[in-house]
Amino acid sequence: MAAKFFIPSVNVLGQGAVDEAISDIKTLGFKHALIVTDKPLVKIGLVGEVVEKLLTSGVTSTVFDGVQPNPTVANVEAGLALLKANKCDFVISLGGGSPHDCAKGIALVATNGGSIKDYEGLDQSTKPQLPLVAINTTAGTASEMTRFCIITDETRHIKMAIVDKHTTPLLSVNDPELMLKKPAGLTAATGMDALTHAVEAYVSIAANPITDACAIKAIELIQANLVNAVENGQDINAREQMAYAQFLAGMAFNNASLGYVHAMAHQLGGFYDLPHGVCNALLLPHVQQYNAQVVPARLKDIAKAMGVDVLSLSDEQGAAAAITAIKKLSVTVKIPENLTLLGVKAEDIPTLADNALKDACGFTNPKQATHAEICQIFTNAL
Repeated sequence: MAAKFFIPSVNVLGQGAVDEAISDIKTLGFKHALIVTDKPLVKIGLVGEVVEKLLTSGVTSTVFDGVQPNPTVANVEAGLALLKANKCDFVISLGGGSPHDCAKGIALVATNGGSIKDYEGLDQSTKPQLPLVAINTTAGTASEMTRFCIITDETRHIKMAIVDKHTTPLLSVNDPELMLKKPAGLTAATGMDALTHAVEAYVSIAANPITDACAIKAIELIQANLVNAVENGQDINAREQMAYAQFLAGMAFNNASLGYVHAMAHQLGGFYDLPHGVCNALLLPHVQQYNAQVVPARLKDIAKAMGVDVLSLSDEQGAAAAITAIKKLSVTVKIPENLTLLGVKAEDIPTLADNALKDACGFTNPKQATHAEICQIFTNAL
């Protein structure tokens, strides 16, 4: 069966990538950017540095720093109003997944009209978004290079999954120098997010040899570098290897899609406003325990990529080893032990499960679950 492979036209990776990207922006002839970011990046001066570099290249900019950790419909609308008022001809997202997703929402509605709510689901838009340059500052979400856009609908208290080829950035930028100041907790959470992307893509029913290669290499790099990036944040090599790892994981899930970890984590983020990477990390072993019923051989491959000697193990033993390795890594980088510590309540689980079963990310999970089974997975993670 024919398959499509989605990726930005140009991707700049490694030390010095920002300067290279700004040179590309100048060549493309853009004049005035809407920079979509958050207040912490403004506070540490990173946004100002990018603004100055753009100005040196003859590109002016307007900054929208109102992005929340779980970007909302209101965030998109506020950014869009600023874009229109300042007649911006392109968008720059600067930050992690939240600014990237918000920028995608702004750029998509700018050309297609209506509300970002109109584009929930798969390929609901008809026109390419306003050109988007995505400058990444975390090694986790890969939103800088994917067609996935996650926006919280405040009225329904859910995260909308917008999967649309038109939200793919024109240019993605991964410069590890921008990641050096990230705190250990954020490094851990985003790293486990990247691991989740790779694992879910590898066991997805839409996986293919290209996504498999990307996913396995991503897992190997994360296993080799995440702990060091968390414990030694100024290690530029560990940061760079994690940047490559999350990009490879993005290539994998951008084309093979995801599974129930993300479908369920989206509900926790929308309902409780919890950090996405932490939710993924907590749910990942429990969902893979469920998936081991049908894809133990694939999980055995994951165990091998995580450094486990699987030569003498059966597929089922290999799957168990993969789950153990995931849990061990999560503990080592100090992810919270369970969902209860995050404030998740047992009485909310039926509603969370209802919404998880509607999330587009779950459609490619290797085993389709009943409502009761999703409830049990949530319960196991409490």
